[in-house]
Amino acid sequence: MYYTWIALNVILWTLIFGSMGVLVSIFEWKGRFMGWVVRTWSKTILSSSGIKFKVEGLENIDSKSHYFFVANHSSAFDIPIVFSGVPFQTVAISKIELKHIPIFGWAMQAGGHIFVDRKNHLRAMDSMNKAKKSMIINPRSVIIFPEGTRSAEHGNLLPFKKGGLVLAIDLNMPVVPIGIIGTSSLVKDKFLSSKNSLKLVFGKPIETKNLTYDDRNDFAIKLREEVLELIGN
Repeated sequence: MYYTWIALNVILWTLIFGSMGVLVSIFEWKGRFMGWVVRTWSKTILSSSGIKFKVEGLENIDSKSHYFFVANHSSAFDIPIVFSGVPFQTVAISKIELKHIPIFGWAMQAGGHIFVDRKNHLRAMDSMNKAKKSMIINPRSVIIFPEGTRSAEHGNLLPFKKGGLVLAIDLNMPVVPIGIIGTSSLVKDKFLSSKNSLKLVFGKPIETKNLTYDDRNDFAIKLREEVLELIGN
């Protein structure tokens, strides 16, 4: 019954906020209003689902800057938690299949999110080149889940894919590791969690100004180690 309630919440608020964002985006191309919509959508879904979490490490980031945020991914709830906890206009690097979902995909497009065709390397590279140009014209923060999929268990991080990290290096943007703690147990514990057990932890920004494409592998390993440390593994 509770799972049905969660699903209905997601559908309802996605329709309401997604439609609102798409309409307003006709008049506001930079996606700032859509950024507010995404944060409000996320907070509403979590609140109506009875899910609370604690944010730590906000002192590590500058509210006047833009960052690439790199997080672990073990639950569908990671997405609303990140978007409600990151106090910036933030877009995601997402698989291209999401682009074509009615309302949800349209809202993501209106918000300036980045879509990548993971099954086609040439199209993926073209998407990244377009994203780079877009980020230069309209700077904003980016969230990526570099595992590429959800890890099976909390803390069992998969190797980090490098596509989004290469974009951060190309743009010379600092990268902030994020540790999401407790979301993998939400389903196991039937959502019986407390604010103290569910956390979003920000690490310190890592500069990319002196990095090149050839550094991408070592950089991915370093970031994975940082995230592991943040989640306590």
